[in-house]
Amino acid sequence: MIRSSCQSMRRHLDAAFSFSAFDLPLFSVERIDSPLPESGALTLPTPFLRWFSEKGWRPRAHQLELLLRSEAGESTLLIAPTGAGKTLAGFLPSLVDIDRRGIIPAGSPFVGIHTLYISPLKALAVDIERNLMKPVGEMGLPVRIENRTGDTPQGKRQRQKLNPPDILLTTPEQLALLLANGEAERFFKDLRYVVLDELHSLVMSKRGHLLSLGLARLRRLAPALQTIGLSATVADPLDLQRWLVAQTPPQEATPQETPTQQACAGLITVAGGAKPEIAILRTEKHVPWAGHSARYAIADVYVAIKEHRTTLLFVNTRSQAEMLFQELWTINDDNLPIALHHGSLDVAQRRRVEAAMAENRLRAVVATSTLDLGIDWGDVDLVVHVGAPKGASRLAQRIGRANHRMDEPSRAILVPANRFEVMECQAALDANYIGAQDTPPIGKGALDVLAQHILGMACARPFDALELYDEVTSAAPYAHLSWETFERAVDLVATGGYALRTYERYARIRRTKDGLWRVSNPTVAQQYRLNVGTIVESPMLNIRMVKRNQRGSLGRGGMSLGKVEEYFLEMLSPGDTFLFSGKVLRFEGIRDNECLVSQAFSFDPKVPSYAGGKFPLSTYLAAQVREMLADPDRRDRLPDQVRDWLALQGDVSMLPRADELLIETFPRGSRHYMIAYAFEGRLAHQTLGMLLTRRLDRAGLKPLGFVATDYSLAVWALDDMGAAFQAGRPSLGQLFEEDMLGDDLEAWLNESFLLKRTFRNCAVIAGLIEQRHPGREKTARQITVSADLIYDVLRAHEPDHILLEATRNDAATGLLDIDRLGSMLKRIKGHITHRGLDRISPLAVPVMLEIGRESVHGEAQDFLLTEAADDLINEAMGGKGTDY
Repeated sequence: MIRSSCQSMRRHLDAAFSFSAFDLPLFSVERIDSPLPESGALTLPTPFLRWFSEKGWRPRAHQLELLLRSEAGESTLLIAPTGAGKTLAGFLPSLVDIDRRGIIPAGSPFVGIHTLYISPLKALAVDIERNLMKPVGEMGLPVRIENRTGDTPQGKRQRQKLNPPDILLTTPEQLALLLANGEAERFFKDLRYVVLDELHSLVMSKRGHLLSLGLARLRRLAPALQTIGLSATVADPLDLQRWLVAQTPPQEATPQETPTQQACAGLITVAGGAKPEIAILRTEKHVPWAGHSARYAIADVYVAIKEHRTTLLFVNTRSQAEMLFQELWTINDDNLPIALHHGSLDVAQRRRVEAAMAENRLRAVVATSTLDLGIDWGDVDLVVHVGAPKGASRLAQRIGRANHRMDEPSRAILVPANRFEVMECQAALDANYIGAQDTPPIGKGALDVLAQHILGMACARPFDALELYDEVTSAAPYAHLSWETFERAVDLVATGGYALRTYERYARIRRTKDGLWRVSNPTVAQQYRLNVGTIVESPMLNIRMVKRNQRGSLGRGGMSLGKVEEYFLEMLSPGDTFLFSGKVLRFEGIRDNECLVSQAFSFDPKVPSYAGGKFPLSTYLAAQVREMLADPDRRDRLPDQVRDWLALQGDVSMLPRADELLIETFPRGSRHYMIAYAFEGRLAHQTLGMLLTRRLDRAGLKPLGFVATDYSLAVWALDDMGAAFQAGRPSLGQLFEEDMLGDDLEAWLNESFLLKRTFRNCAVIAGLIEQRHPGREKTARQITVSADLIYDVLRAHEPDHILLEATRNDAATGLLDIDRLGSMLKRIKGHITHRGLDRISPLAVPVMLEIGRESVHGEAQDFLLTEAADDLINEAMGGKGTDY
C-alpha cells in the first residue's frame, strides 16, 4: 500500500509524463514506445498496438497516463466527461498486466482473481461484461471475464469460488458476501486492481460505507492492491481521492495534519469534450402554476421522440415513470416501440429492455435512476428530462447518456412541470454550461453498517478487535471512529447491548480464550449471508378505520381504506389530521403494520399528503433560484409566462433577495395563512413546518396545519398570524430562532413515529433483526413488531444504545435535513421580511394548491382540483381571470 501526499506523487508523475490530458486529447500509437523521462519506457504489448492500429484509433492521453501511474504503483481517480473512454482507461492496466502474465499453465497452484470491478448497478456490470468481451476477444487476450450480481445463479457463484475468473464484475453487496466467506483470503490473495465505476454514486450512501469497509479488508488480504476510481461528475475530487486509499488511524494522525496532507490517490482530470446542447421546452401551451406531471407537454415530447432515432426520457420516481409511459402510449398513433425501465420491474423484463436498447430496436425508453449511469445505449441521440432534475450533477449524468461520445455534443430537453421548475431547470442548465457540480459531501460512516461489517468479518474467520479497529479506521468514512464507539459496535454484535444481553439470540459472536471474536454458531453465518446489504425497502402501511370503545381505548377491526407509504405517516403525531381517500382522518397511531385512524369531524386536514420527487432540491440549485428571483437580468432570460408571473408577484407583494426570507400573511375564507419562501427543499421545509406549528400553538395562534414543497412552506391558523407578528406576539425573529432545533425538535421526535421507523431500518442493517431466514422470509409486519418491541425496551432502559444513536444520525441527515435547516436559520437571521397582504400572491398559489391535493399512494397521483386552481389564480390576479 503506497502512502504519500497527493502533491508529491503528482509532481513525480507529471515530471515522468511530460504531456497532460489537457494538452493532447489523442495520443498517436507511434509515440507509445518512446522512452519517458525518469520512468523507463511505457510499452503497450503487441496485441494492443495491433488492435488500435486495425481500428484506426489512437489511445487518449489520459488512458495512457492512467496506465503509467498504475505501473508506478499509484491508486488513481480519473474524472472525465462521458464518452472519454473511462472504462477502457480503468481496465487497461489490468488487461496489460494479465497479458504479460500469460495463460496460467494447467496444474498450477490456485490463482485468485486479478481484478475486481464494482459498479452501483447490476445492469452496469452486465453491460460492461458485454462491452469488454469484444476487445478482449478481438485482441486474443488470455482473460476470463465474468459477472456476479444478485441475479447470478447459485451454481455459477460456487464455481467462481473454486475457479475464479481473471476479472470479476460485481456489486458492493456481493463483495461483502465474498469477504464474509472463510475462503476470502485465498480468493483475493492475488488481487491487483479494484476498479470502481461511477464512484461518486457509490460513495454517498450506506452502500458506499459498506464498500469502504470491504476495501479496507481487501487491502489487508492483498497489500499490493491498487484502486482506480472512475467518475464523470464530482464537486470535491479530494474527498474521492482519500476514499480510494487507506487513511491514517486516529492515534497515528498528527493534530497539525491538514486534509491535503492526508493519504490520497492521484488525480487525472480530463477537460474538454463537446458542451451539451440543452434547451428548456418552449411551448405555446399554458405552463401550470403548480403540479408534478407535466401532462401539458406530452404532445410536444411525443413530437421530439418522432424526430430522433432513440430518446431516453428520465423522471425522478417510479410512479412518474408509469404515468408518463401510459400517457405516451395513449397518443402513440405511430405505434413507435416505447419501453419502460425502473427498479420495480421484473429483472427479465429489464434485461429485455436493455438488450433492445443496445440493439437500437426502441425509439424511446421511460426510465428512473436505474439508467442514470454509464451504460452504453447504442444510438441514443436525445435525453428528455421530465420534471426538474433537483441537482446539477444529476442532470449532467443523465444528459451524458445521449451520444456517449466525448467529442460530440449530447442533446437534451428539459420539461418543467410548473413555473417554479422552469427556474430550477434554468439554474441547472446554467450550472452545466459553467461546469458547476453539486454532489453532496461524503458523510461519516454509519454505525449500523459498521455492526454488519463486524459480523461479516467474524463469519470469515475469528478476529482480533484491535486489528479490526485499525483496519476499519483505514476506511475514509470511518477514519475518525473512536475506539470507544468501535467497542460499543462490537458489543452490539456480541450481546445486543446492555438491555438485551440476557437474550441468547442476540449473542451472535463470542470471545474465545485466546481473545479472538468468532461467530456463536454456523447458523449466524448463514443468517448473515441471507441478510447482507444496506437497502431496506420502505413498506406501505394499511390505513384502517377504528373507533374508541367505552373505556376510551382503540378497538380492533374496522374498514380498510387502502395503503400509504410509511414515510408520510411516520411524520405524524397522534391527533394530527390528514386527507386520504376523499376523507379527513384523525391519526391515532401505528399498531404492528397498520395505521389506525378515526373519523375527523373537521374539514381542515392538518397535514395533507403531498406529491413530489424522491430527490431533494440540491443546495446549489436552491441558491441559484434565490439569486434568479433577486436578479432582474437573470429573470429576463426566462420564458414570457414565467417573467410575467414573477412581475405580477412584484406588484402584489415582492421578490425576496438572495439572503432574505420572505414571509407573506393573508386571510382567505375563515382562515389565516403564512407562506415562508425558504427554498431549502421539501425535507427541510417539512421539518420546519412541524416545529413552527408547535411554536405557533404555544403562542395561542391556533395553527390548523401546514404543507411543504421544495420551494416554500404554508401554515394556516384560525387567528391572524400577520397581526400577531406585527405586534411582536411572537416576532418573526423569535419564531425562527435557531433554538427550535433543540427542545422543540426533541419533543416532536419523542411524539412522532419517525424515530421508531428509522430505528427499524438501522436494526435490520445492523443484523439485530433479520428479514430472511432459511426457507422463509419475515413479513413487513413481523419486522415492524420486532423492531417496535426492541425500540421501546432500549428507549426505556438504555437510551444511549448505539443503535439509537445511529437512528438519530440517520433522521438528522436524511429524513429531517437538520444541517440544511440549521444553515437556513443562520442565513436568515436579521434578514426576515414580512408582507401583510389582503389576498394570495402569485408565488403562494403553488403551495396553496398542495392543500387541495390528494396523493393516495404517496408520490405522484398528480390529482389537481381544477376549480380550486382557477379560484386561487383568479384571486392572485385580483379578479383578472385565469388565462395567465
